[in-house]
Amino acid sequence: MSLTLPAVSPPSARTLTSRVGAYVALTKPRIIELLLVTTLPTMVVAARGIPSGWLMLATLVGGTLAAGGANAFNMYVDRDIDRIMRRTRNRPLVTGAVTPRAALVFAFAIEGAAFVELWGAVNLLSAVLAVSATLFYVFVYTLWLKRTSTQNIVIGGAAGAVPVLVGWAAVTGRLAFAPLLLFGVIFLWTPPHFWALAVRYREDYAAAEVPMLPVVSSLGATARQIVLYTALMSAASLAFAPLAGMGILYVVVAGVLGAVFMAKAVQLLISRNARHAMGLFGYSITYLTLLFAAMAADVLLRRI
Repeated sequence: MSLTLPAVSPPSARTLTSRVGAYVALTKPRIIELLLVTTLPTMVVAARGIPSGWLMLATLVGGTLAAGGANAFNMYVDRDIDRIMRRTRNRPLVTGAVTPRAALVFAFAIEGAAFVELWGAVNLLSAVLAVSATLFYVFVYTLWLKRTSTQNIVIGGAAGAVPVLVGWAAVTGRLAFAPLLLFGVIFLWTPPHFWALAVRYREDYAAAEVPMLPVVSSLGATARQIVLYTALMSAASLAFAPLAGMGILYVVVAGVLGAVFMAKAVQLLISRNARHAMGLFGYSITYLTLLFAAMAADVLLRRI
């Protein structure tokens, strides 16, 4: 009888795979996915149809590189507090999978590549917007507001809303009121989304001395702010309809999604329960995904 042993990858292959994985982790791919979910539908609305495949690919590649560079810079700066927080203890700079110097070089490299790629394959406005978002995220949010102000995620979160401007500029070569209002929707979405998560990890942020709102205020006060921003976000999402010429499909979906968001925010206000905060956090991702999917579907279905 012969004994068959399972195939084992050579150490060099395992090392290469783990190193590549560590550098990918520096870019925070799950966050990038959410940014791309907003970029592509915005391009569809701006084009009033499906833009060229090449333009969409070039924009998404450039946006991925720019966001990845911003996140890598963030991990480089925050490696001290990432070591303290349970949620971030497995990040590459904490575990030693990537050295700080290598992470910084990597961040500069892919950010530079993002600017060159967007300028060459899309247009200069898109390239400037993408890199400006990184500069804002690194210098205004990460280096300044995150450790000093309860408004850190409110102001700093604007960087995460820039991809819709990049997508619109990629198609039209300019900006307008419609994409600026869309920017406002994501800007207003960010505090409820992030504060809900921060409720769950309040002790982590407190240990790291990061003044997220749930750390310095009660859960009730945080929930009231979440309700306020949710109301403003929902109103902005509906105001986008007439400004961008959206149809009934988008209006209905935006209204229903916003109503559910508000119901979950009010539920958190009443219960003041961390479990409901995580439910709201999870729904906030679904909300943004479905809102932008409805936006694109509304445009495309009316062209049939």
